[in-house]
Amino acid sequence: MYKVANWRAVALICGLSTAVAVWATPLAHLDHHSLTGHMIQHLLLMTISAPLIVLAVSPLTLGRRLPNLVLCWLAGTACVIFWHIPAIFEFAMRSEWCHQVEKATFLAAGILFWWPVLREWRPNGGRPLQWPIALYLFLATLPCDALSAFLTFCGRVVYGMYSCGVVPSAASALRDQERAGSLMWTWVTFAYLVPAVVIAMRTLSGQPRCPQLRHSQ
Repeated sequence: MYKVANWRAVALICGLSTAVAVWATPLAHLDHHSLTGHMIQHLLLMTISAPLIVLAVSPLTLGRRLPNLVLCWLAGTACVIFWHIPAIFEFAMRSEWCHQVEKATFLAAGILFWWPVLREWRPNGGRPLQWPIALYLFLATLPCDALSAFLTFCGRVVYGMYSCGVVPSAASALRDQERAGSLMWTWVTFAYLVPAVVIAMRTLSGQPRCPQLRHSQ
């Protein structure tokens, strides 16, 4: 029990530290210089900070009932799509309060998204999650892949603020946008599909629920 509690404390510290890095370090200002910096911030919040915070929270706090998968999936997907609509994106980048709300929304949406995936996970073993969770993760890659493919291959600068001011030219802004799209594509593929494959393999193997706990009883 002590080891589990200690592990959860480490996860919480790492999750909160990642969030603080996005808000209160030089990393916080990268998104005004490049779309790649902007993408790094949101990926850190949604795929590093959020799942670590979920892992740190007691399953008793999160509840034993499986949360609504559709609601959690939509929260993660809608957040990504909504904040990348050009008009909304540029307004948020020019409004400090809206920019902070945007970051908070990414963290909250990430927590909701990972909640059904990680609610039963234990460092010493847990029940194998079933096919709906593997499918849930696989389907979550599709909207992100569509957005990242669009940013990578559209051939024009989507967010005009990056083609003037800090970025020296439209050509540089376009290359930055292509890097951001490629980064999102690669990062999300690993962050979502690797757990999906692991869950599918555990489900196929028929791993019994909490084998270590059962032997210790």
